[in-house]
Amino acid sequence: MRILLLGKNGQVGWELQRALSPLGELIALDRHEGGDLADNTSLQTTVQRFAPQLIVNAAAYTAVDKAESEPELAHQINATAPGLLAAEATRLGALLVHYSTDYVFNGTGDQPRDEAADTAPLSVYGASKLAGEHAIRANACQHLILRTSWVYAARGGNFAKTMLRLASEREQLKVIADQMGAPTGADLLADLTAHMARATLTNPSLSGTYHAVAAGETSWHAYARHVIETARRQGHSLRVAADQVLPIPTSDYPTPASRPLNSRLSTAKLQKNFDLRLPDWTVGVDRMLAEIL
Repeated sequence: MRILLLGKNGQVGWELQRALSPLGELIALDRHEGGDLADNTSLQTTVQRFAPQLIVNAAAYTAVDKAESEPELAHQINATAPGLLAAEATRLGALLVHYSTDYVFNGTGDQPRDEAADTAPLSVYGASKLAGEHAIRANACQHLILRTSWVYAARGGNFAKTMLRLASEREQLKVIADQMGAPTGADLLADLTAHMARATLTNPSLSGTYHAVAAGETSWHAYARHVIETARRQGHSLRVAADQVLPIPTSDYPTPASRPLNSRLSTAKLQKNFDLRLPDWTVGVDRMLAEIL
């Protein structure tokens, strides 16, 4: 089987290079190698050249706040290009894997949303990702759309690294406490992708949209405290004490793009259809901390 991976150098794309390799011949590209989602002609040429049986799109426009001033570019990368990939997947009879986000919801309430919940994005980024979902479904190709949230990886920058840096520089931190979700490792997403893609290629009835996040829930504030307390237990010297990581509401930290307060996603459908058990968010975060500390 030939696999085309786009966005190979992103957090999820980097882990996908490892996870997808056992499944077949892996062709991994970044935007400078024919995988530029901003260039429809080049992208179409790339897909037609390699004629893969599996297309995994890990590329996206993810600058949430910047998207408010670049809506056309965000829509091109997050909606138009995935629609093109879906059309090519239909022509080839290939499976398309694409990643979406909790930002397609408005974040109200306090319960996890399932895949059938009403969508109502609050931002240009969320709207562009929802448009990408619609474009894929409109082409009726075999697909897996994985909605995820709060993605991190040991490689590159992440929330935990930022908190550790600030905790070594300051005696007090203020962190948002009214946004709830599940930090989800890029390595977990990559492993889920490989498992789900292999199963769906064998059983096309599994095709569809799935919520793919770690189990459990937390706030950014509790996440920060977990990171700092873990570092202290491991003997790392930090200026800030755990009780000086103070909770603040989202309203105290205004941003150009609105964030959903409730990013909880139900993964019951994924766990049932693929016979998987998703680990608690702390498992992946602690593993990541063991690598970076």
